[in-house]
Amino acid sequence: MLSDRSYMREDYPRPKTSVVVWLIAAIIATFLLQTIFLRWFGAGREFTNFFALSESGLKSGKVWTLFTYAMLHSPANLLHIVCNLLGLFFLGRELLPMMGERRFLGFFASAVLAGGLLWTGTHWTETGPSYLLGASAGVIGLLVIFACFYPNRQVTFLLFFILPVSLKPKYVAFALLGLDLCGYVFYEVMGALSPFGFAHSAHLGGMLAGWLYYRYVHEGKWSLATSTASFELPEWARKKNRVPSPRYQVNLGNHTDLRAEVDRILDKINSQGFGALTDDEKRVLDSAKDMLSRR
Repeated sequence: MLSDRSYMREDYPRPKTSVVVWLIAAIIATFLLQTIFLRWFGAGREFTNFFALSESGLKSGKVWTLFTYAMLHSPANLLHIVCNLLGLFFLGRELLPMMGERRFLGFFASAVLAGGLLWTGTHWTETGPSYLLGASAGVIGLLVIFACFYPNRQVTFLLFFILPVSLKPKYVAFALLGLDLCGYVFYEVMGALSPFGFAHSAHLGGMLAGWLYYRYVHEGKWSLATSTASFELPEWARKKNRVPSPRYQVNLGNHTDLRAEVDRILDKINSQGFGALTDDEKRVLDSAKDMLSRR
């Protein structure tokens, strides 16, 4: 019965608001503040200069702008913020259960930082007024991770919000990579404005962060190189000397123990993502689902 499931009871603590929702709310709130300062107080330029990323701002000590620029969007271009919010919502909905909230938020901040650093390095010697704003670096970084996890999944989206188009994520990622590389080399490096109005360097920084996360961080398979020589035992020796990892057993026949273990696993999924579960924990979830469905 559904009432036997602890997370279906009224006294069970409900999940907190998703970090994706908080990010979207923060971006919308900042956009409203931008509009208010611009339209009502005539201080839009001061607001932008304080939070947007610029070479002059960094030289004056505004280090926080390496992160806060992602919260700002141009009030004159609604399409910019709409596309970023839609991308953050749909990509976040897919990736959050796998990454967990802390890793998701940490990666988004890292992608924003990587995009800001690459943009700053590209425009460091410019003398004219130039600043960066928008969450595109973080959103495109999430897109790269999604394309790495699901390269061949068919995804349908509305082109120009009208025409339905189905594409595989890997093709979308490669197309954006080619577009941004060309824009970066032929426009930004040359000191010219992109005809698309994109900050190609920030996009490339976000893409690099996404690939590095997938390649080295997600499964924790990374290590520092050492100068000491090492060698590997042959496969037969590794099998012979391999120490089995400790295993624990849950009394599936005891309803109280089973419910407590399921609650613990659900909390782990909420904090670290489904990918962090061990094989034993997945087995317990499957067994618990079968047992509860028969009650």
